[in-house]
Amino acid sequence: MDQVKFTQMKDGDKEDYDFLTEHEIAHTKGTADRLLKALVELDEGLSGYQITRLGHSLQSATRAERDGADTDWIVAALLHDIGDIFAPYNHDEYAASILKPFVREQVTWVVEKHGDFQLVYYGAHVGANPEKRQTYAGHPYFDDCAEFCERWDQSSFDPNYTTLPIEHFADRVREVFAREPYDPRVIRTGEREPLTA
Repeated sequence: MDQVKFTQMKDGDKEDYDFLTEHEIAHTKGTADRLLKALVELDEGLSGYQITRLGHSLQSATRAERDGADTDWIVAALLHDIGDIFAPYNHDEYAASILKPFVREQVTWVVEKHGDFQLVYYGAHVGANPEKRQTYAGHPYFDDCAEFCERWDQSSFDPNYTTLPIEHFADRVREVFAREPYDPRVIRTGEREPLTA
């Protein structure tokens, strides 16, 4: 069988869907490498900063690693702006959706909300609410997101910072995306890990 028999999903049979499941599982094995390629493509995106968007992503992940962060935090720091190319108005939600099946709930929440938290640094200059993050005051991961932004995101635009290359992080990305999706032992709903060692 090279392809399914149906032209409408409702007409598919078990053989069709077994065939597709096998192909979909094989396709998921390449997710990490597709994401690493997409990171490189960030260099074709938004300009105007002193470093590229890829440089910012690598610098964020480098800072996380040097702070002793665990793999979930490091990969999240690397991928937190992956949506800049395809979802410029909700890049944070886009990145969180990619990470959600494979990292702690805490990390997904931080990535999803980091855009609102970053406004504290520049919102007043662009007519946005710099205190938008207060919408989440009292949330268990509020302080984690504030620390993520302060330590690794807003500070990672420095052309003089010694940043690790993408190859350094490739195995970590592959490790995360090789996990069983939505494994409760990974997602760990309601649990927190510190950002730094």
